Amino acid sequence: MVSKRRLCITPCGAKKIWDKQPDAGVTQAQDVYIGAFANACQAYANVFFEQWVILSAKHGVLFPTDLLAENYDVAFNSDPALVIPVEQLREQWLALGLRDVEEVVVLGGKKYVQAVERLFAGWSLHPHIVTPLRGLKGIGYMLQALQGAVQQRVEIDPE
Repeated sequence: MVSKRRLCITPCGAKKIWDKQPDAGVTQAQDVYIGAFANACQAYANVFFEQWVILSAKHGVLFPTDLLAENYDVAFNSDPALVIPVEQLREQWLALGLRDVEEVVVLGGKKYVQAVERLFAGWSLHPHIVTPLRGLKGIGYMLQALQGAVQQRVEIDPE
């Protein structure tokens, strides 16, 4: 039996490597976002998924090894002129070879889930979107769930 192609989407984060090390220079995306929540999401993705990406409000879809050169401060609730347009996200999705993804697991808060839902709304691609953190109230509970899942090697039940 062939399993469906799954992809995990992790959030970026406000705290970046350049906040701590201003001269860090060009850095892989997986090392750019240094906040506790971003790190917990990446640890979860590394344990349970063969492939995962980071969703950035400025840069869009990033593979962990993609390179970023400088600090920025753009979130999905920032001025819409600063946020990557949905059309550009869709172009990236296709260019990155993600067309055949059947299930997308979104780690992150409401703004990330909404951004992913907008990405696929009214589009010909309709992967099943799973949001395992949706029912958790606050980042502390989300962190606890992510860290517990990694320690126990059991995915978070999205129901």
